[in-house]
Amino acid sequence: WRLSSPHTLAEAEFAVNMGKYVQTQRKGKGSVFTAHTRTRKGAVKLRPLDYAEKHGYIRGVVKDIIHDPGRGAPVAKIQFQNAYRFKRDTELLLATEGMYTGQFIYCGRKATLTCGNVLPLSEVPEGTIVCNVEAKVGDRGSFARGSGSFAVVVTHDEDKGTTRLRLPSGGKKTVSSNVRAQIGVVAGGGRTDKPLLKAGRAYHKYAVKRNCWPKIRGVAKNPVEHPHGGGNHQHIGMPSTVAKDRPAGRKVGLIGARRTGRLRGVKKTAQDKD
Repeated sequence: WRLSSPHTLAEAEFAVNMGKYVQTQRKGKGSVFTAHTRTRKGAVKLRPLDYAEKHGYIRGVVKDIIHDPGRGAPVAKIQFQNAYRFKRDTELLLATEGMYTGQFIYCGRKATLTCGNVLPLSEVPEGTIVCNVEAKVGDRGSFARGSGSFAVVVTHDEDKGTTRLRLPSGGKKTVSSNVRAQIGVVAGGGRTDKPLLKAGRAYHKYAVKRNCWPKIRGVAKNPVEHPHGGGNHQHIGMPSTVAKDRPAGRKVGLIGARRTGRLRGVKKTAQDKD
């Protein structure tokens, strides 16, 4: 456009530079918002799928049960004999309730149905409580991994070779019957029942996870920092719902909400619908 006065260029630059990136946009870049992994003990996974697990079983022993910083559930250090080399392999598995050091853990198709053992879902009867379930064969654990969580084997469809699970969220999921799972409930349940009580505990809880605490509400910010900021009272001043296709700086609040407000009446979960 044509400049009509000497002040217009400065005004135009100010208009371009006005406003800040909202915090969710800054988080996408990483930088100070990446996970704090220095003290982590390692990736917690099932054994790599091999011939022994597909056709028989392999025995391991629980050497230690350790705390993994940033994780609510305890982790079991399990030692297996290597089938191909003269050495031992140490794997980190989720500790299930009732697991103890010195316990033998069996992994494979012919393992017994005991807490802590790893079996394919095809060998597990309906109604069994399982955890650390694979989503795809050989991915070494995807579902029901948080402290105290578990999934329930609902039905087997032998014609299709699939199994239906009820996940901790209450939703149902169909997976291949060949995926593996640990038997039992993840240890460390009831962790959230005790209130944190003071800010210091919350600080240390999140310090080992990532930079996500304390959370400042949008309405408490200035207009330059958040779409909900500013005003003489702390109010949103616009609908709290926002479309999924809005640009990143505006996409705050209830994104793509199907419904809003309090859930009233009988609580309908995903398990009731089926």
